[in-house]
Amino acid sequence: MPEVIFTVKWPDGNVENCYSPSTIINDYLKVGEDYRLCDFVEKSSQALELASERVMKKYGFRCTSAENQISKILVSAKSFKPDDTVSCLAMK
Repeated sequence: MPEVIFTVKWPDGNVENCYSPSTIINDYLKVGEDYRLCDFVEKSSQALELASERVMKKYGFRCTSAENQISKILVSAKSFKPDDTVSCLAMK
């Protein structure tokens, strides 16, 4: 499966590279777009959950890297307010 590294800028200015095992993330986030934190968490979690399911269908096991990425996003998001902005800077 083609993996995607998507780069986001958190409300405090920190830039983070995030991992998706599937290009499905491109259906949920767009480069150059800003998202309310609550929307970013919802969209990225949905996309990574679907990506993990795709891995399951293909290989017979879920993608722990996608699940770990969801956890990292949820932990980071707790530091900010729901209406703060997260920017999608790149997809590689």
